[in-house]
Amino acid sequence: MRHASLALAASIVTLALAVPAQAQDAGSMTFFVTSAGSVKGADLGGLDGADTICQTLATKVGAGKRAWDAYLSTQEADGKPAVNARDRIGKGPWQNAKGVVIAKDVADLHSDANNLNKETALTETGATVNGRGDTPNTHDILTGSQPDGTAFPPGEDKTCGNWTKGGVDGAAMLGHHDRVGINDSAPMKSWNSSHLTRGGCNQAALQSTGGAGLLYCFATN
Repeated sequence: MRHASLALAASIVTLALAVPAQAQDAGSMTFFVTSAGSVKGADLGGLDGADTICQTLATKVGAGKRAWDAYLSTQEADGKPAVNARDRIGKGPWQNAKGVVIAKDVADLHSDANNLNKETALTETGATVNGRGDTPNTHDILTGSQPDGTAFPPGEDKTCGNWTKGGVDGAAMLGHHDRVGINDSAPMKSWNSSHLTRGGCNQAALQSTGGAGLLYCFATN
């Protein structure tokens, strides 16, 4: 059974209680973007803490019978091997709270043919997540991943200390759920590997480029 720190768990409970309504199709929902982050920037309490956020929010809207994991990679460090986000999310297919399929399997999800965009990357309640042009812009989603869903090699921190840092040190790779950026380059259209955080891993750093510490959550069963 997964355990998060008491402080993180308390934050998750507070956020979950704030969720206003149930997802339109919670029984069949297998993908969502979190309606809130950990409130500690990119310090999610590691992968276990991130998964707890997904599970808690899913449970709040009636989708807790499934097992939920966050789409996050970690880098090799302290004798522990890297973890690939693509290996954590089950086999698919995945659909949002309104029953719209975003990808049929892992290969489809990481191809140009996936159906993940601002209109389909909904929260657990079925709400649209703000994108570029909205106020505030929250299209930056934490992933720590390369475009194919694999982890970055050890060295430069691209996962905010494997999701344990919430200060001014480190950085994390982000994706754009709306597939829009400041230019028309391929990275700006990437849902999982657009650019790094700027100025660290705290909430202010995430907000500075258009984020709120949100996560992609996938049902694994």
